[in-house]
Amino acid sequence: MIHYISSHRLTFEIIEDILKNDYKLALSKESRQLIVDCKEYLDNKIKNTDHPIYGITTGFGSLCKISIPKEDLSRLQANLVMSHACSVGVPVAKDIVKLMLLLKAHALSLGKSGVQLATVERIIAMFNNDVLPVVREQGSLGASGDLAPLANLFLPLIGEGEVYYKGEICDAKEVNQLLGWQPITLGAKEGLALLNGTQFMSSHAVYALLHIFKLVKYADIIGALSLDAYDGRLDPFMPQVQAARPHPGQIETARNVMALLEGSEFQNKKKKYLQDPYSFRCMPQVHGATKDAVMYAASVVDREINSVTDNPTIFADDDMIISGGNFHGQPLALALDFVSIAVAELASISERRTYRLLSGDRKHLPEFLVANPGLNSGFMIPQYAAAAIVSQNKQLCTPCSVDSIPSSNEQEDHVSMGGNAATKTVRVVENVEKVLAIELMNAAQAIDLQRPVKTSPYLEKFLADFRLVVPFSDCDRVMYKDIDAAVAFLRHGEFEEFTRE
Repeated sequence: MIHYISSHRLTFEIIEDILKNDYKLALSKESRQLIVDCKEYLDNKIKNTDHPIYGITTGFGSLCKISIPKEDLSRLQANLVMSHACSVGVPVAKDIVKLMLLLKAHALSLGKSGVQLATVERIIAMFNNDVLPVVREQGSLGASGDLAPLANLFLPLIGEGEVYYKGEICDAKEVNQLLGWQPITLGAKEGLALLNGTQFMSSHAVYALLHIFKLVKYADIIGALSLDAYDGRLDPFMPQVQAARPHPGQIETARNVMALLEGSEFQNKKKKYLQDPYSFRCMPQVHGATKDAVMYAASVVDREINSVTDNPTIFADDDMIISGGNFHGQPLALALDFVSIAVAELASISERRTYRLLSGDRKHLPEFLVANPGLNSGFMIPQYAAAAIVSQNKQLCTPCSVDSIPSSNEQEDHVSMGGNAATKTVRVVENVEKVLAIELMNAAQAIDLQRPVKTSPYLEKFLADFRLVVPFSDCDRVMYKDIDAAVAFLRHGEFEEFTRE
């Protein structure tokens, strides 16, 4: 299957489909023409213009005052890529690297960057052949675009750097030779077009959000399961309560929990307690606020991945080449900080529900959810692990976007730190996944301890699927394997949608 890159918007659904179903990429006729026309305009402008054009006939950053002879313009761009390839630290996940290639190919194909057709075609060939450059997490200030990581991403175009190929890290030059790919001779502005841009930040954002879209649904499913196991009340989820404070996410969460618990035998039992703790009673308000924040962040990222973020920007129809600031990552940095805080709250409230289930404060459940507590520690320590992860998330959620360090001799005197916001958001999301998995283990155990009473048909099916990978615990056993299996269940499992009229 092929996805044709065009001026049509990339959406989260399209991107997920491309990755999940291993689509190949190709340029539409429209995109090919946009690229060719823009490149032709730029070449003519350079040929017929005597005054300097930033980054095209000049140096970069604070070196913009130095003019470069026309015979050195190609070398200028190659030097830029090599000198800026300074990303360091842990290698970026391959799925995120693949997203970087996709998003950069899409942005360059909008016809405002002045690159060669051959350059975009090589990026697409790398995507299609799973030749994925080794890019590392640290090094981007998130302001002149993601200079360092994008430079590492595109070193292979000129036969430099390293790539993942067929499961191994290989020298890019050797893989290029194996595939019959000649090094790209970069034209004027091309290095700058490749390195300026927000594709490192935005790829992390897309990767995180695709996971978050699933986690917010799992939070409702697992929260509903815990509510039933805890003998909690449905009153706080009634539509009248939500109508009195009609935040969209709150309404959706309450509706979801009501739908998920439709037909539960636990809810037919007479309730012993007048009120539940906030971690149960306030699920609509907490989960809902997270959903609203996620939708805001998704709207920012959606605009970003369909934008031109390199510099300078070429407007051939207006006969203008404008040096601006579309590479500045502030919109993404703020959105990523916001969404990491919001999604971390799903873990925070989840850990509290876990604690309640095993604390024995409601006498129908044994302490630590195991027979013979004392001889058995049961589910005591998974809650410790969840608490430690929640605490780490609090530290990670310190906003990156409030920081700035001047660079390039003060020419680049305010930066977004969006690269740091991007990488920490992925870590937060992965942490939330672990905490929800631990709650699921506890909720499933608590339900099974109350058999033969059944929860709702939907949740019984969900539990049956979960029990195929994590069995009931009747005595102590090695728990980290269960936690790993529960995380894998959430990450790779599929679940049926739930609706309630």
